[in-house]
Amino acid sequence: MQQKPLAFRMRPRTIEEVVGQQHLVGDGKIIARMVKAKQLTSMILYGPPGIGKTSIASAIAGSTKYAFRTLNAVTNNKKDMEIVAAEAKMSGKVILLLDEVHRLDKAKQDFLLPYLENGMIVLIGATTSNPYHAINPAIRSRCQIFELKPLSPDEVEQALLRALQDEERGYGKERVAISEDALSHFAQGSNGDVRSSLNALELAILSTDKDDDGVIHIDVETAEECLQKKSLVADKDGDGHYDVLSAFQKSIRGSDVDAALHYLGRLIEAGDLPSISRRLIVIAYEDIGLANPQAGARTLAAIETAERIGFPEARIPLANAVIELCLSPKSNSAVLAIQAALDDIQKGIVGEVPDHLKDAHYKGAKDLGRGIGYLYPHDYENGWVPQQYLPNRLKNKKYYQPKKTGKFEQALAAVYEKLTRSK
Repeated sequence: MQQKPLAFRMRPRTIEEVVGQQHLVGDGKIIARMVKAKQLTSMILYGPPGIGKTSIASAIAGSTKYAFRTLNAVTNNKKDMEIVAAEAKMSGKVILLLDEVHRLDKAKQDFLLPYLENGMIVLIGATTSNPYHAINPAIRSRCQIFELKPLSPDEVEQALLRALQDEERGYGKERVAISEDALSHFAQGSNGDVRSSLNALELAILSTDKDDDGVIHIDVETAEECLQKKSLVADKDGDGHYDVLSAFQKSIRGSDVDAALHYLGRLIEAGDLPSISRRLIVIAYEDIGLANPQAGARTLAAIETAERIGFPEARIPLANAVIELCLSPKSNSAVLAIQAALDDIQKGIVGEVPDHLKDAHYKGAKDLGRGIGYLYPHDYENGWVPQQYLPNRLKNKKYYQPKKTGKFEQALAAVYEKLTRSK
């Protein structure tokens, strides 16, 4: 029979064996207390792949000696859940790890709810999606929600060393000589995903020939070959993607060039040029705005260049754009102005278009008073003449509040203030 993968074999059997997530499973912490008291409640564990969601579920089952079953909300059907429910009726309690719990359809959800209510099934839902966004409230309200964090390099290294030393489940019976650099690469290159690092370690061990003394030597070159580059640094299908994009924009808004370049790098590593492009254009107009209006055009030019040449060279015009946006003066006056106007409209504060501004290009318009009294600005000195443009209900409203963080908007502000005084 084919041996199961190392990451599967090394799953913790008790809470004490869990690596990382000490804010949940450490001594005196919430999950540890629940296990110790044998007072389990249904829960949702969410976070990136490979950081311990399944491990914690199996450790809870091992620590409590309850029956433990694993299903997937997508691939397993209602019949599979009925089998788990029947077992729960016989044994009194079953711990059900339900992977991709955010994909649970209504029929399966309706079937599970009574068993969650009476405690016969302790649901441990695992998901990479934020449960407050992705999980049906009926399920969410019956579960404790716990966020798992990526493991630190030291914690991943601890899991690797345990696998190398464990004679029953790991490679403790093999003579493996691994360099410090190789171990460090496995620990750091997986971005906190212990499953990925264990899979890479196993690949290195199984694919490396023993020397004449029966020793398997793993150097950093082997580690680099076996640890596939992770794209999860900005997972396009998970919440991490939006977190990186959010940090990217906020770093540019905060004028932190180095942080912005870091997050740009993570998005580039994920190969997500469309999201980078869209976010940079938004930033150019939302955060830089009228303080440096040419930034929008230059950002668009950089994006078009990046799209034309593709990666890896695309990183160069993108970096140029990011640095300029970071170091540009900032103004959000335009977005605040249009949002203030929209807020009034959405509240029903609109008013009728003044008669002198209404369309007068049709027969009978004058009989209705349309266009009468309209003053044509080009007929006046400086191309401007005082007259009312807003509806009566809003005639004194001011939506635009100039900022003076850039020379261009300082000039706009001077014109705006002059015109306002002349009304």
